Amino acid sequence: MFRVFQHHISMATMAELLADSVTSFLAILMTVATMIFFYGSATDPMHMSDAVWAGLGFALVIPLHCGLLGVYREGSEYKTSRAKLGRALLACVLAVPLAYQVIVNTVSEGTQAHQFLGFAGAYLVVGLVVVRGLVFRSWHGAFLQQRILIIGTGREAHSVVSDLKARRMQGHSVVGFYPAGDAAPGIADKRFNVFPESLSINDIIQRHNINQIIVAVKEQRGGSVPMDQLLSARIQGIPVLDLAAFYERTTGEVPVDSLKASWLVYGQGFVQGRARIIIKRLFDILSSSFLLLLASPVMLLTALAIKLESEGPMIYRQERVGLGGKSFMCLKFRSMRVDAEKDGVAVWAKKNDSRVTRVGSFIRKTRIDELPQILSVLKGEMSMVGPRPERPSFVAQLKQQIPYYDIRHSVKPGVTGWAQVRYSYGASLDDALHKHQYDLYYVKNNSLFLDLLILFETVSVVIFREGSQ
Repeated sequence: MFRVFQHHISMATMAELLADSVTSFLAILMTVATMIFFYGSATDPMHMSDAVWAGLGFALVIPLHCGLLGVYREGSEYKTSRAKLGRALLACVLAVPLAYQVIVNTVSEGTQAHQFLGFAGAYLVVGLVVVRGLVFRSWHGAFLQQRILIIGTGREAHSVVSDLKARRMQGHSVVGFYPAGDAAPGIADKRFNVFPESLSINDIIQRHNINQIIVAVKEQRGGSVPMDQLLSARIQGIPVLDLAAFYERTTGEVPVDSLKASWLVYGQGFVQGRARIIIKRLFDILSSSFLLLLASPVMLLTALAIKLESEGPMIYRQERVGLGGKSFMCLKFRSMRVDAEKDGVAVWAKKNDSRVTRVGSFIRKTRIDELPQILSVLKGEMSMVGPRPERPSFVAQLKQQIPYYDIRHSVKPGVTGWAQVRYSYGASLDDALHKHQYDLYYVKNNSLFLDLLILFETVSVVIFREGSQ
């Protein structure tokens, strides 16, 4: 794991980004060599320094478009290697205009620029297919695989295995379990070893090439966990993580089931200093002003479409809970019938909700209905990035059922958020719990870098209609 400010980025993601950059760079160098070989003196002079600059430009443009299409987005269950390759190739197509400008401004012009782009595109596509489809897959398995030893054999240990499987975390391989803590139900899955306590953890590390240990024992007092052996492993450089730290690093969420108040009090993060508040406010003003200018035509057309389809207001005002638990009026384009809550009782929106209008269905899927909240950002009631604000009646209910729910109100609510780019659509108590765990991660690790990353990933969520509303 690489740590950028407070956010963890996996080695696999960094390797993908580096591989795409190097492939793009080499595609330019090979194109220069090809042009010289085929056209020789008939070509314009091509200096190596120009080729290097063009290659560096390509190495920036292609990964940038891959990122916008969600190729490097971690924790997305939909992404197989084939899906990633497909999106990377689509990114190459979308990058053509910008790539052409890079070529024109560095190594070639006119007709030669078109030929240069053709060769570069061909080399890049072949390179991506080879690197992502063949080389990177085998290299990933050989060098980036996290071989995990789980301390414990109870329910918590079961949950780690189940979650890794459900999330398709291909970079993590559970080698086996070491008995500790409550000897509650043992591991029934015969694919994994249950090592005897007579075998030392150090021996297991050496024999099975373990490079990560997870302590999946909820009650660790009374000598139930072999701390001396874990300390020895830690000194050797093997990461030893409890459940909260493992999920935070691996999935980008903070699980409330494994949380203790002491971890929240003494753990790192949850920084809301004056400098952070000032920087975030300046960022909100600049980004929301730019977005409002950019989105104005779309907002005008949306307002007109809503008015033409049905009677009622174009803007829907709804009370939501914001910073410090204070209420504010959240603005959205109206996407439901006027009588959606005619009995006055707050109801969670559902997938394929019959109350949603035809225009409403489109603007909800594309997130256009959220655009009026840019005005709330300018006003200071919301931020561009933060936990999505909930209605007071829902907050009252969720505070009773979800531990530490009030922590999300220590930052301003956002137009988009970490839960929105990491969790699929859902509208139930269980979904609210999962979203809250992502929101806890954001509150704990918030930084300008994480805000930019979330805005960046929101692009692919909107384009491919992923995430939640």
